[in-house]
Amino acid sequence: MNLQETALLQISEDKKILSLKWSEPQTPQAVPFILDSKTSAVRLLLIDDQVIISEAFRRIVATETDISLHYTSNPAKAIQDAIAIAPTVIFLDMIMPEIDGLMLLRWFRSHPVTRDVPIVMLSSKEEAKLKADAFAEGANDYLIKLPDAVELIARIRYHSKAYNNLKALTTATATAQLQAEQLEHTLRELQTTQVQLIQTEKMSSLGRMVAGLAHEINNPVNFIHGNFNHLNNHVNCLLNLIELYQEKHPELYSLFADKFGDFNVDFIIDDLPKILSSMRIGTDRIRDIVLSLRNFSRLDQSEKKAVNIHEGIESTLLLLNHRLQPKIEIIKKYGNLPPVQCYPAQLNQVFMNILSNGIDALLELDNQIEKQIVIKTEVTELSTVIITFRDNGNGIDSEIQSKIFDPFFTTKPINKGTGLGLAISHQIIEKHHGNIQLKSELAYGTEFAIEIPIALPAICSELQTVGHETAKKPILKPY
Repeated sequence: MNLQETALLQISEDKKILSLKWSEPQTPQAVPFILDSKTSAVRLLLIDDQVIISEAFRRIVATETDISLHYTSNPAKAIQDAIAIAPTVIFLDMIMPEIDGLMLLRWFRSHPVTRDVPIVMLSSKEEAKLKADAFAEGANDYLIKLPDAVELIARIRYHSKAYNNLKALTTATATAQLQAEQLEHTLRELQTTQVQLIQTEKMSSLGRMVAGLAHEINNPVNFIHGNFNHLNNHVNCLLNLIELYQEKHPELYSLFADKFGDFNVDFIIDDLPKILSSMRIGTDRIRDIVLSLRNFSRLDQSEKKAVNIHEGIESTLLLLNHRLQPKIEIIKKYGNLPPVQCYPAQLNQVFMNILSNGIDALLELDNQIEKQIVIKTEVTELSTVIITFRDNGNGIDSEIQSKIFDPFFTTKPINKGTGLGLAISHQIIEKHHGNIQLKSELAYGTEFAIEIPIALPAICSELQTVGHETAKKPILKPY
C-alpha cells in the first residue's frame, strides 16, 4: 500500500470521527492550522471547502518542520487571510460552492499583494479544458486530489523556493535601483556644487578684475574729463587773442604767414574746437564703459537690490558691443517694467551668457543673412517679469534640448565652451524663484524666456544656496 492509498484510507476513517464530532449543525470557519511555532520559509495556504482535505494536508506535512500550513474553508475571506499570512504558495480548490476557484484565482492575480504568489489549482477532474482554463487565468500548477505525499511536498517546496527567489531578486533589484538613484542624486549634487564653486570663483575673480580695472581707468579719465572745461576756456581765450591780433596788426600777422608757409592758422582756429569735442566724446565713452562695468558687476551695491532690468541689459550689450557691430542688429522691445528685486550681478551674468550664446550662433551664419537678436520685456498679471532673447540662428536640435541646462554639456567645439554658462544661468534663475525655458527649432532660431518675480519672497535671504527652492515658482506662460 503506497502513501496515497494510506492517506485515502485514513481520510475514510477520519470521516466517521468527524461525523460524530460534528454531529451538531455548524458552519466551517477559516481555522488556520499552524504546525510549526517557528517562522518557516515555507508558508502554505490551503483554500478548500472540504475540511477533510485540510486534514489530509495536515497529516502529510506534519513531519515537515519547515512547512507551516494555514487553512481556510471560506473563499470569501481568502484574500484577507492571504494578506495576513503572506504565504509562499497557495493551494486553491478549483470548484467551490460559493465562489468559483477560477474567479478567486483572478482576484489573487489582480491584487498587488498576491499577484506573484505561486498558486496550485486542486481538482478531482483531470480534464484538459479545466487545466487550460486554470493556466490561462494565471495558475502555476494543477494537481488532482489527492496527490502522492512525496510529490505534494516536493511541489510545495519547489513553488515556495521559486517565490522566495523571486522576492529576493525583486528586493535586490529594488535595492540596486535605489542605490543607482542615490548615486545619480549624489552625482547631480556634486555637479551642482562644482558649478556653484566655479560660479563663485568666477564672480569673485570677475569682481576683483572689474574693481581694479574700473578704479585704474576711472581716475585718469575723470582727471582728463574734469579739465576739459578749463582747457576749452583757455583755448577759446587764445583763439580770441589770435583773432584780435590779426585784426589789429594784419601786417605782422602776414609775416608769420610768410615765415610758416604750411602753418594754416585759419585751419587751426577752425579745427582745434573740433579736436577738443572729439576728445570729450572719447572720455565720455570711456566713462560709460566704466559705468557699465560697475553696473554689470554691481560693485557698489548690496547683493540683493531693486534695480532697473533694462540698465542691466544695456550694460551687458555695451560690454558685448565689439562682437555686435556691424554684423548683428539688436532689436529692443522693452516694456514698462517696475524696479525688480533681484541679485543684479548674477542676473546680468545670465544676460551675458544668453547673449554670448546667441552671438556665437549668429556668427556661424553666412554673412549674406541678416542677423538679429530681439530682446523683449513685459510684466505679467502674476507680478512677474518676462525677459526673452530670440535670435534667428540655426537653432538647437530637439534631441539635445533637454540637456542644454546640464552642467558641462556644450554643443561648441573643444576649447570653445565649458558647458557651464547655461547651467549657471539656470541655477541663478532658480535662486530668484523664477523659471527659464528654451524654445528652438532647427533653421528657425532659438529663444530663451526668463520669468522672475518682481519682488523676491521674504524667506529668500542672501545666505540662500543657489538652486535651493523655498517658495513656489511663477509659471512661465507660453510665448
